[in-house]
Amino acid sequence: MCSCNNLYLCIIMRLSPYICELLSQRCKRAIRRSADCEFLTLDIETVTGEHIGVNTMKRLLGFIEDERQPRMSTLDVIAQYLGYDHWETLRVHDEEHSNSDFDENRDEVLVSSLKVGQHVVVSYLPNRRVTMAYMGDNRFRVIESINSKLLAEDVLTLTHLVRNYPMLVSGVVREGQSLGAFTAGKAQGIDFELL
Repeated sequence: MCSCNNLYLCIIMRLSPYICELLSQRCKRAIRRSADCEFLTLDIETVTGEHIGVNTMKRLLGFIEDERQPRMSTLDVIAQYLGYDHWETLRVHDEEHSNSDFDENRDEVLVSSLKVGQHVVVSYLPNRRVTMAYMGDNRFRVIESINSKLLAEDVLTLTHLVRNYPMLVSGVVREGQSLGAFTAGKAQGIDFELL
């Protein structure tokens, strides 16, 4: 059980895609590489007068895998940078935007519309790239995996791909063994290319 008195803080290890987008808009720069995190932390310090470590920001944006929880003071600085009084106010605003919203311009591919044998390349931060071939019945075989926990020959089951949203894999089978569900691109979502 979490010893923290704020459950939302206990489960956050990465900022939501919505907050990441707000940060990109505020600093007027897409945050896609480590150097972008350095730029962002400098801009946060310039605007707020408060320092956030580059590695902390990399963890919050998903560039570094780490289970450590952020300090509330760090989250408050991020909220202040984005024009909110404190983290709780930003969190409520984030939930309003993240939990339900209409998105007419969402770039989405239904897996069932693909042709058997068609290749898809999925990329996500930091430096992860998975090439897979469609097998039919919402299943893919991984052909190549770079810096991902997925391995070549894994079989994935998923129903759709949505640009800038996480890839939700309902099942991964490796060498005949079910590994369960898998989520790629939790922090800032995925990009994909149909070949």
